[in-house]
Amino acid sequence: MAVSKVHPASAVAEAWAAGARDFGENYVQEWQRKAEDPALLARSGLRWSFIGHLQRNKVRHLLGRVDLIETVDSTRLAREISRRGASRGGSFAQKILLQVNLAGEEGKGGFHPDALRSAMSELTALPGVDVRGLMHIPPARRNPSETRVDHRALRTLRDGLEAAYPVGLPVLSMGMSSDFEVAIEEGATRVRVGTAVFGARPR
Repeated sequence: MAVSKVHPASAVAEAWAAGARDFGENYVQEWQRKAEDPALLARSGLRWSFIGHLQRNKVRHLLGRVDLIETVDSTRLAREISRRGASRGGSFAQKILLQVNLAGEEGKGGFHPDALRSAMSELTALPGVDVRGLMHIPPARRNPSETRVDHRALRTLRDGLEAAYPVGLPVLSMGMSSDFEVAIEEGATRVRVGTAVFGARPR
């Protein structure tokens, strides 16, 4: 996934022309501007994912318009997505990933592994929601290769959840421009690459 936050719609169009199809945005208003940009509306196969912190009152802007919400970091947020998704009726289900805070870092969102295990039965039963897997942002490391232990821990958690609950969690979103190769070696099915695709973020 090409992380296009703070880059203009023209850069997204250029990446699409080069073959990219999945794009990630961190801010709802910025995503809205790009999603409605005439230069991008006609791009066949372009899929948006939301990868930033999501407030519950912003869920209505994303529902059904983004392919995936990656950063569902609490049961309360999952319930709000479910409430709005279920109100659409039919077979609609918003695809989401559950954000995990493996190290319990202060100021970083996400489920602690034990809290996720306790909430898993409820989360996977919510109507209007399709839990596709897990994501995380590992602690800052001096050497990108040191994130291997973090990515391995997320994969192990995913495997344990699949063994304990009747659920499939095929998506592991982990790894960024600095460490995506290590993440792939540890089982990532989805990597979030911004700088390596678009270059340094404009100031």
